[in-house]
Amino acid sequence: MSAGRGVMGGMETFTLIPRGPFSLAASTRFLEGFTPASYSSPADSGLEGAFPAEGSWRTVGVRVSQAGDEVNAAIVSPAGPDAGLAAEVRSQVERILALDVDGTGFPAVGERDPVAGELQRRYPGLRPVGFWSPYEAAAWTIIGHRIRIRQAAAIKARMAAQLGEPVSFGDRVVHAFPSPARLASLEAFPGLAGRKPEWLRSVALAALDGQLDAARLRGLPRETALKDLKALPGIGDFSSGLILLRGAGDPDAVAYHEPRLALAVRDAYGLPGPATPEQLTEISENWRPYRTWVTLLLRTQQEIPAAGELRWG
Repeated sequence: MSAGRGVMGGMETFTLIPRGPFSLAASTRFLEGFTPASYSSPADSGLEGAFPAEGSWRTVGVRVSQAGDEVNAAIVSPAGPDAGLAAEVRSQVERILALDVDGTGFPAVGERDPVAGELQRRYPGLRPVGFWSPYEAAAWTIIGHRIRIRQAAAIKARMAAQLGEPVSFGDRVVHAFPSPARLASLEAFPGLAGRKPEWLRSVALAALDGQLDAARLRGLPRETALKDLKALPGIGDFSSGLILLRGAGDPDAVAYHEPRLALAVRDAYGLPGPATPEQLTEISENWRPYRTWVTLLLRTQQEIPAAGELRWG
């Protein structure tokens, strides 16, 4: 929820008021363990990010902090953004932090479902943190197709460093993922095998045409959105679900094609084997309208004890 804008220290700023429990610190810790993000948090400076702004696709840099019930953001780059660009940035920051969703009803989920309630107490204020755009999420699914997550993350980071635009945050520089216009002409890149460059070009053109617009995808019936995404070359069942949930920020969906979720539900609910689609449907009824949020908590619980840190793909 937006609560106004202004200028501070020569930078455009805006304030967001979370509806329901929210912790930026928890979100930052999540990003530090979210392998595709390759995110490293600077000490005591909140969350810093560089990304192409959805719509104009101009590269921007944003610094986000939290003070009590307020989440404050400053557009570090470019200086003096126009109103249209500022609106694009605000929308993306809200979406990536799931602040565009009213979370006041989330505690009630924990009251209905003791497993969810325990997870809420264990990870207070944690909401899903997504990719900066469905476009970036789609590109990630193609980069990571049939290779290890860490290998894919390294390729994505090199693409940002070599093809993306740099943003200075004072004592450090962050490279944004390349804009769709840049990837639309990509012929090859080290580590991208087979038809991946071709598929990335298709994703880039789809983004430029507005097909991957987050608001558009969220506004479509879920099955229609998934069908549209699967029409893109190189995008299948798993990839389309990831783009909708982690790119567009759908707050209330179940990733039926994510095998690690089936294992997480098995462990949390004491099932004899991985949760079947029917079991996922039945159990997740109590999570509505925050099924994606509970899924995040389940996966977080599953990953942290196994590795000592969160490594989400």
